[in-house]
Amino acid sequence: MDARATRRALAGFFLSGVLAAFFGAILPAWGRHLDSDYSATGNYFLSASLGVVLSTEVARRILARKGLVFVMIVAPALACATLLSLTLASPPVSAWFRMAGLFFLGLATGGLNTGLCRALLPVYRRDSAATLNLAGISFGMGCVAVALLVAGTFYAYTVAAILVFIAVLPGLLSGVYARTSWYTGPVEPEPTLKETLRDFRSFGAVLLALILFFQFGNEWSIAGWLPIFLCQRIGMSPTAALLFLALYWLALLVGRGFGNFLLQRMRYRWLLISSASAALFGCVILLFTNNQFGVGTGVVLLGGGFGPVYPLIAGKIGDRYRYYRPGFFNGIFSLAFTGGLLAPWSLGLLADAWGIGVVLGLPMAGTVVVILLVILVWLEAKFHG
Repeated sequence: MDARATRRALAGFFLSGVLAAFFGAILPAWGRHLDSDYSATGNYFLSASLGVVLSTEVARRILARKGLVFVMIVAPALACATLLSLTLASPPVSAWFRMAGLFFLGLATGGLNTGLCRALLPVYRRDSAATLNLAGISFGMGCVAVALLVAGTFYAYTVAAILVFIAVLPGLLSGVYARTSWYTGPVEPEPTLKETLRDFRSFGAVLLALILFFQFGNEWSIAGWLPIFLCQRIGMSPTAALLFLALYWLALLVGRGFGNFLLQRMRYRWLLISSASAALFGCVILLFTNNQFGVGTGVVLLGGGFGPVYPLIAGKIGDRYRYYRPGFFNGIFSLAFTGGLLAPWSLGLLADAWGIGVVLGLPMAGTVVVILLVILVWLEAKFHG
């Protein structure tokens, strides 16, 4: 795989970040911050999550039959076409059309991620840490970029125009990928059913999967609901709320990188506990503040605290389970990612019952669970030597 293809694949993770963060950033533009029907908002996340989950199996079948080049062209093209079709689905058009669009956008996002991870396998084998760091940085920058784009154009352009602006990137990348020479060599086989069942017999594997379950749900619950929470609870304008969403993504990105720096100076378990504790403190501040300074402090602590947790756990999984490759749904860990994707949807149901404050209450509870699970992982490791 040449350097040009590697750079283009990393650019694809920027698009992946744009598409992933789009689900939360676009909701204020569709007027969801003015509506207290939270379960209806949660259904948007359910549609997108189902698309992502289904895309994993679909992409694998297409990779086997059509090859990597086909996936790398079709996935961004589908994202472009879906974004353009959503220009016709803004309110007062029925929400079912937007849900259908988000389903196909989730399908495109998951397919793109599967293709990108397969495309980067050669460089991942040579230097897994550097590859994951670069891909994570590119993904995080895409998340920041789409939040800033929607915030900057919220009052200046129509929703249709904003969607067209976003659709330009996947359209361009689809054309670029059609002229790229991708890796077509052999790949590691996916874990067998026997390997997956063996994971279920490992208490350590179950603990690590549970940490991913709660942590992934924590991060994406905040990413999806933060703008609506700030508009309704603090009384912010949608533009200001989206800017704080961009700050959350930026803090998450910086936290990812800073965690690697701190890992050389702190014990693994203490770094995880400290990070989760900082995120918990950030949740408390956001839950009780009534001004922008408090919101900024809480968002920075929340994103910075969440940041190191996922790469540390993914690295630990990679050390103990050699067939695991980040970005793919492998074995028992597929359950963690699937459950995490559904967390923003479940928040909608809970908010209907207990109010918008549950948007932070649930991640607070999830963060406490993460801290307890980290302690259990440490005890399990000590017990087994």
